[in-house]
Amino acid sequence: MQLVRLASLLILLCASLAPAQERQCTLKLAQLPEAPELFGFRMGMTKDQVKARIPQVVFGKTNSFGVSKTSINPDFDPRIDKSTFAGVRTVSLDFLDGRITSLWFGYDSSFKLHTVPEFIEGISRSLHLPDAWTPWKSRGQQLRCTDFQMTVSIVAEGPSFRILDESAEETVTARREAEEEQGSEENSAAIVADRQSKTYYSQGCRPANEIKEANRVIFNNSEDAEKAGYQLAKQCQQ
Repeated sequence: MQLVRLASLLILLCASLAPAQERQCTLKLAQLPEAPELFGFRMGMTKDQVKARIPQVVFGKTNSFGVSKTSINPDFDPRIDKSTFAGVRTVSLDFLDGRITSLWFGYDSSFKLHTVPEFIEGISRSLHLPDAWTPWKSRGQQLRCTDFQMTVSIVAEGPSFRILDESAEETVTARREAEEEQGSEENSAAIVADRQSKTYYSQGCRPANEIKEANRVIFNNSEDAEKAGYQLAKQCQQ
């Protein structure tokens, strides 16, 4: 009897785990095909390729981490042929090192897919996505895969769809942390000096009273400070 009960429990456990396993997405960005819902855009496109698709596009300035952003508005920009963007209000593009790492589409109410379930059904069919969508925010849905994520929601009475390259996000985070760490090391190694008293303070030796901002001078090392005519503070000579 106990063996029968144990077998029954194992069957129930396997049945409960099966849907969870089926709802996992193991796809990678490189496996995604082109889709009509993306209107000729795809992840990883270069700026030159985007320019060929939309000659009117103007790219934003690239920051120190290699990130730049831009948007096009087929619904408002008279220079853009709206017939090639039927139902699209806005397209926002994020770049890392000159390649698209985030695609965001804002569709209007005339787009062929009106609701979140309709859009998910259509985009899943076009991109060959598994049934692994989960609730996101208030009425949206999210799909997390191996190296990317997608979100769908309703904005201004039309679907909103985004593809995000998560590996690119990790690269930007790593670059930001490296810069912050380097800045912290530079600050900790800096020599603080007082312009009024012409004295400087070595690492680990700080003035008894805070130096006024107007009189505060920073040197890379003690040699630079002494070359500029500053002397080591007496309390730092002990």
